[in-house]
Amino acid sequence: MKTSIATVSISGDLREKLAAIAAAGFDGVEIFEQDFLAFDGTPAEVGRMVRDHGLEITLFQPFRDFEGLPEPQRSRAFDRAERKFDLMQELGTDLMLVCSNVSPAALGGIDRAAADFRELGERAGKRGLRVGYEALAWGRHISDHRDAWEIVRRADHQAIGLILDSFHTLARGIDADTIRAIPGDRIFIVQLADAPKMTMDLLSWSRHYRNMPGQGDLPVVDFMRAVAATGYAGPLSLEIFNDQFRGGSPRSIAVDGRRSLVNLMDQVRRSEPAIAIDVPAMPEPVQVEGVAFVEFAANEEEAGALGSLLMTMGFAPHARHRNKEVVLWRQGTAADGINIVINTEHEGFAHSSYLVHGTNAYAFGIKVGDAEATVARARALGAEPFEQKHGPGELAIPAIRGVGGGVIYFIDDRSASVWDIEFEPVPQAAQSTQAGLVGIDHVAQTMNYEEMLTWILFYTAIFRMEKSPMVDVVDPGGLVRSQVVESADGAVRLTLNGAENHKTLAGHFIAESFGSSVQHLAFRTDNIFATAAAMAGRGFRALEISPNYYDDLAARFGIQPELLDQLRTHNILYDRDDGGEYFQVYSTNYSEGFFFEIVERRGGYRGYGAANAPFRIAAQKRQLRPTGLPRS
Repeated sequence: MKTSIATVSISGDLREKLAAIAAAGFDGVEIFEQDFLAFDGTPAEVGRMVRDHGLEITLFQPFRDFEGLPEPQRSRAFDRAERKFDLMQELGTDLMLVCSNVSPAALGGIDRAAADFRELGERAGKRGLRVGYEALAWGRHISDHRDAWEIVRRADHQAIGLILDSFHTLARGIDADTIRAIPGDRIFIVQLADAPKMTMDLLSWSRHYRNMPGQGDLPVVDFMRAVAATGYAGPLSLEIFNDQFRGGSPRSIAVDGRRSLVNLMDQVRRSEPAIAIDVPAMPEPVQVEGVAFVEFAANEEEAGALGSLLMTMGFAPHARHRNKEVVLWRQGTAADGINIVINTEHEGFAHSSYLVHGTNAYAFGIKVGDAEATVARARALGAEPFEQKHGPGELAIPAIRGVGGGVIYFIDDRSASVWDIEFEPVPQAAQSTQAGLVGIDHVAQTMNYEEMLTWILFYTAIFRMEKSPMVDVVDPGGLVRSQVVESADGAVRLTLNGAENHKTLAGHFIAESFGSSVQHLAFRTDNIFATAAAMAGRGFRALEISPNYYDDLAARFGIQPELLDQLRTHNILYDRDDGGEYFQVYSTNYSEGFFFEIVERRGGYRGYGAANAPFRIAAQKRQLRPTGLPRS
């Protein structure tokens, strides 16, 4: 499988784009005409620069408003094409994209268009060049790949072929299976793009909101299954028009792009085993089984404050590392308890993370069936492996780098004994001191909004997890975009929150902690009221919610007075949907906006209390000093 990406997909000048594309591991590049025109070198110099990066030019594009024109526009169109052929030969590429005509002057008619392409094929063929025809979703007469194929078929010239673009097919709701009838050798290149479901005109949707396969909502896998069934063996190329990408990191976007193509074709290979698909071999998507632990980096003083907060929630120090300044805090049993690790080492990665971010949840472990296979899949998809020197008697636990440069460890049956091997017990509090927390409900990671698509793709490509629709969380300082990735059984839930400015609580957290990170942990209980009472008895300070919230709650849900009094007494927030009920109580802020949440789910509730977020955020902001420091 040869991978390619259009230069229009990423930011920077042409030199920066080519460097990023090559570093990400692509085989080829589409040269978007505007990028070439803005470059200060000759076509030959551009061609050499591409080849010096180990790339090939898979396509020169786009050539607009060609077919079906009356005279004298028709003759001018052929003259323009000849000049582009000259340019292509200097660049060193043999394929040009012609997109369907959108000019008001264009005349309809399949045979008229076919005749134009037959003549264009004659001219291109004499130069050893090829022309691919693409149906734009908003084309004046041709907006469907089936009609474009009929034009190519009737043109009947070896230098004229079809170009398929997933967006133009799927955005119009055209059945992708109609592609299966097209001979694979008549498809000259396949362009891929996904997009979120939106109600807007096709041109605006395409020009501003495309994204990588797997980042949006279009059935791109179905599209590629149909393409694979044709026997097509040419390049798979990304053509992504996205305002966000144009302002992002070229290297990051390029890495996302190649990851999306490898993941896409892996999905196609698994769903179409009878079709030979050239894609790197890798383990199947990983089934996640739970969050094994969360690890904090801190100094001694802040570790003491964090430990005190954990004690109010029913945690107790359970074990100490044999070689390092690392303490395991636990609530519940070894088999199904909650493990919180506090690392106060003065060297190593945790210490580096503390120096950059302050006290932070820099790492977490995920339970999987096979940790080595998980890392193998992650590496095949471009994830960065993490390794750190380990001492005698310590396990080498497979890991990769995650959000904000943090670490994700993978725990399987071979490493589940880490607590017994590397840690020695310390005197524990009695079981009665626990507060009824039974697991980690979700881990909430906060990041700049521009990073969200990267990490959505990262998680859904590596793990067997699905993404939820994106929702807007209203903060008094602006909007925060939130999206969830979770396993089907809810064993692992990750909420990704994208901040667009530093006036929001999420944006403040990013600014003050110098980067994306875990902002809060949500623990699960089976009895929120018993847990809240137990924690209050241990000195837990719940986030104080406005009394006005509870008055409105009674009106919205018709809650009985007794239940409402319990909610108000413990500062518990409440939500309800068709599946069930949701209860949530928050700690006050720790450090620069980190906090804990305790939740109870009843029935089939699958959400996260998004309707309560504005009231929770307002309460948290009231707790902050003007300097951003929490009140003592």
